[in-house]
Amino acid sequence: MSTNAKIAAGGVAVGLILLIWLPWWASLLIVLGVPAAAYLALDPSQRRRLRRAGRKELGR
Repeated sequence: MSTNAKIAAGGVAVGLILLIWLPWWASLLIVLGVPAAAYLALDPSQRRRLRRAGRKELGR
């Protein structure tokens, strides 16, 4: 199993646990809020670079 597949499987497992443990709206806030907070934590130059990069280039 590749590293990306392991990360994806772990994310699915955490998501299912959150859906069982928390109300659905709290799980949705976490699922949407964590990537948004990570994006906002980047420098403006890093954000520009991320927007320019294609989806396939992000894994490099």
